Amino acid sequence: MADTATPATPYGTLPPAATPATRKPVSLPRLGEMRARGEKIAMLTAYDATFAALADGAGVDCILIGDSLGMVCQGRHSTVGVTLEAMRYHTECVAHGVRRVQGTAWVVSDLPFGSYQESREQALRSAAVLMEAGAHMVKLEGGGWTTDTVRFLVERGIPVCAHLGLTPQTVHALGGYRVQGRGDEAATRMRADAHALADAGAALLVLEMVPAQLAAALTAELPHCATIGIGAGRGTAGQVLVMHDMLGMNLGRMARFVRNFMQDADGVSAAMAAYVRAVKDGSFPDDALHAW
Repeated sequence: MADTATPATPYGTLPPAATPATRKPVSLPRLGEMRARGEKIAMLTAYDATFAALADGAGVDCILIGDSLGMVCQGRHSTVGVTLEAMRYHTECVAHGVRRVQGTAWVVSDLPFGSYQESREQALRSAAVLMEAGAHMVKLEGGGWTTDTVRFLVERGIPVCAHLGLTPQTVHALGGYRVQGRGDEAATRMRADAHALADAGAALLVLEMVPAQLAAALTAELPHCATIGIGAGRGTAGQVLVMHDMLGMNLGRMARFVRNFMQDADGVSAAMAAYVRAVKDGSFPDDALHAW
């Protein structure tokens, strides 16, 4: 009989992998199918192999190597300053962790500030670095000028996740960490950007700190692009949180839309699994906390 023991490491044992019957690999077509049938997509950040393995084992659909690592891992005040090399390193770590246990989560990696703004060709070179490190998809921020870049990447076989609303890389231009899309003019502009990005081929669209009503409307209007909310209400096709926030490890003031899933869990794996369940059954987030 084959040895089915949980694999050991010098630092302890990794969580057992789910069986194929309970967990299928997440792919781009499968994300589209989830969006079409109304199954919520659970996304969570991770930055190293161990937490990525735990997230994958807990049933997280998409693991995002966010440039938020600049704040939670490097101690920066913003994501500006995170380098492409840092993103490559952490992407490689996460990819190894996902493959170590069951290898089913979809891995998304942020293109950091300054790695794609110069030209479409620069974006392609930067995306290639992250894809070679193990990413399945890259994420970039902003609308308008990014539409052409998204189309350029998608046409060359690189899946893209777009990001509208509060875009942390341009937080200084936005005047701080503020809700975006308030008022008719701002909502109209965001709606135009979202449609343009979807038409350009973006398969996922993160909506950060956007009024819940607007986020829900965009979700309904974009059947072939799955919206992923963070501080955007429960009407999106999925949710994402920074792992440290979800585990109650934020060193600053916790955003009001964040829930500490570690509070009622007996460990990190259980907290991650509780997050996945709450996203899937719609009990997270609480729309009462998104009345921007």
